Amino acid sequence: MARHQDGFAQLHVVSSGMITPLEIASSYRARTRGLLGRDSLTGALLLTPASGVHTWRMRFPIDVAYLDRHFTVLTVRTMRPGRLGLPRIRARHVLESAAGAMAEWGVAPGVRVEILPSG
Repeated sequence: MARHQDGFAQLHVVSSGMITPLEIASSYRARTRGLLGRDSLTGALLLTPASGVHTWRMRFPIDVAYLDRHFTVLTVRTMRPGRLGLPRIRARHVLESAAGAMAEWGVAPGVRVEILPSG
């Protein structure tokens, strides 16, 4: 699997066909910054590599999907600000979005997602 770089792409939810903007955070600095200091998020943020997240100092609740190395969703959680998510052993990537977005997109355990180039 190709290693991703910080930047922008598109997230494709294979089962629903939904495509949304995706920001990729693969450097240590970008992963550490994540969604801190933001008031909202358009689309999703992919933290890679990552197996867990926290929402300390965040301003809004988020949906968190833990993905395996094949970009298959292991689990989805909604986290309020000020929480610590337990790391998932098989997780290699973490996908974040505004709370409620993943249910709308059809992101659920067992669903596969793809990263497409920005279009």
